[in-house]
Amino acid sequence: MTDSMDLTQALDARAQRREERRAFFKSALGAVAVGAAGAATLGLANEAAAQTTTLTDADVLNFALNLEYLEAQFYSFAANGVGLDNSLLTGTGTQGAVTGGHAVDFAGTSGGLADPIIGRYAREIAADEAAHVAFLRSALGSSAVAMPTIDLSVGPNSAFSKAAVAAKIITTGQTFDPYASVENFLLGAFIFEDVGVTAYKGSIALITNKTYIEAAAGIHAVEAYHAATIRQELYRKGIQTPNANLITWAGGISDARDSLDGGTDIDQGIATATTTITNADSTTTTLNVSNIVPTDANGITYSRSAAQVLNIVYLNSAAVSSGGFFPNGVNGTIKTSAASA
Repeated sequence: MTDSMDLTQALDARAQRREERRAFFKSALGAVAVGAAGAATLGLANEAAAQTTTLTDADVLNFALNLEYLEAQFYSFAANGVGLDNSLLTGTGTQGAVTGGHAVDFAGTSGGLADPIIGRYAREIAADEAAHVAFLRSALGSSAVAMPTIDLSVGPNSAFSKAAVAAKIITTGQTFDPYASVENFLLGAFIFEDVGVTAYKGSIALITNKTYIEAAAGIHAVEAYHAATIRQELYRKGIQTPNANLITWAGGISDARDSLDGGTDIDQGIATATTTITNADSTTTTLNVSNIVPTDANGITYSRSAAQVLNIVYLNSAAVSSGGFFPNGVNGTIKTSAASA
């Protein structure tokens, strides 16, 4: 079964149950929500116990480093037109290369819609992500893993296009180019950002060194700022007529991610519902209700296990060790996704 077939079938299977679960989580009592959080933590502990060797802090940080390589390279190409410096790519395991990636025309010089403000955001986020790579490599020292092969290419069989097909942004055989416009860039960034937030929140439970815990919490906060910025800009543009599909497409990306990471429903789009307001002239306007911060009933963000994160970046709901944005897999001890329930 191909990645795209697996992803589409998983999405279709989950669609029937999605609304009921989402309604449950939003109306659940606090005690139930706390119990769900406890179960998520237990799942992380079980994942650690299932490894052939006991996970160390270095294993967890190296897993995070793989994800930072992916985000840093995407933003670096989109904002600056070049990838990370070669000095930030070496380490243990097989060093790979980045396929594809080029600058986004935020200034609109090639005829597209200009948005220099988002260009500034992109450059700031790119600098943050590069700093995360450098920090983790410094903390890990000689045990830091090398950057694996990363697919940031543009084409009908690229990871971005497979994700876009699952999100119903395009159809099979078409190409999604995250560098073609500001709007496409935001959708491409949205694929990664919420995953990074839930990944760090889940991984912190596996770290034992207090210094590393504090650092991981700091990076988690930065990723949350990034995710909120991307979600906010997608919503802002999505409520404007020329970009009305953005809210639907972002919801499709959220559903596609949720289709990959098991029987839970821990992903949310950028709008929750619609509401009708009466204007001063007695006309009415229907608005999407914003959902900038995806949370549970207690206003707490969700966690993902490392295996669930790999399901998403591999674009596969099965237990596999490569695919999607990491065609040859990631480097380090934690490298296999989980079979979805």
